[in-house]
Amino acid sequence: MIKDIYTEEERKLLSECTLCPRECGADRFRGGTGYCRSDAGMNIASICVHRGEEPPVSGPDGICNIFFSGCNLRCIYCQNHEISRSCRELRDSSPDYDKALERIIRILDSGIKAVGFVSPSHVVPQVKAIIRGLNARGYRPVTVYNTNAYDKPGVIDSLDGVIDVYLPDYKYYSPVLSENYSDAGDYPGVAFNTIKRMYYQKGSVLRTDDDGRAENGMLIRHLVLPGSPDDSKAILKKIAEELSPGVHLSLMSQYHPTPYVMDHPELNRILYRQEYESVVKTMEELGFRNGWVQDMDSYRNYRPDFSREHPFE
Repeated sequence: MIKDIYTEEERKLLSECTLCPRECGADRFRGGTGYCRSDAGMNIASICVHRGEEPPVSGPDGICNIFFSGCNLRCIYCQNHEISRSCRELRDSSPDYDKALERIIRILDSGIKAVGFVSPSHVVPQVKAIIRGLNARGYRPVTVYNTNAYDKPGVIDSLDGVIDVYLPDYKYYSPVLSENYSDAGDYPGVAFNTIKRMYYQKGSVLRTDDDGRAENGMLIRHLVLPGSPDDSKAILKKIAEELSPGVHLSLMSQYHPTPYVMDHPELNRILYRQEYESVVKTMEELGFRNGWVQDMDSYRNYRPDFSREHPFE
């Protein structure tokens, strides 16, 4: 029974779901009827070795990433749109709990040191169940929570001591952009509170092993969007002034338009070099000292195909 893998508190949450800020109240054991369209099963779209993350996240050999289907945002430009706009077919094809653990363990046995949970905000009980299952079988990989940051503070508090590395997006400063692009006008406040909670747990230091793999800490990601460099600069200013310019930051230029935004007046093109470089200049002026930037051609390398066993290869 799927309920058996969850604690009593997790079963209660999934029975009347208030996991994320949407607070749909959906009974996840009765199917995917909430905003994220995910049920109480694993909702896993892919388990694979991914080498395209930031260097300390991927490490020299890659990370075992678990890509969940469904999402609690509706980003109209999502590069993972094949799985984020979840449907019944994806849920039905997801491996069950034991099969998922088998796949993850097979990858860990090949020498991979970390497990990443991608788009986990709506499946936190599943994340915790997987970690418990790995621990019970003698595996204690570095755990990475790769989130859009549309999380509730209490959920992040519950991950203290469970998650080793937080990898949150910080998408928007403007509520207008977040409403228009992700159907979440409250995203800027929610996301910053989420990141603050993570910062209180981890601080500015991203601890790594001798091979450069992240072992504990936080790394904030921000994707610069076409037409929105000023919003990106406002985000950097807020991080520098209200957290610290010492936090680890990944400033991404990899945006590429998907078929869903080909008619959009702003998002139907790649990022202009001058847009990205102006944001990089602001990052430098604000004194950020721990970070990564991308080449302008990076958008060519982030076009996953989730019909394949290895979507990014």
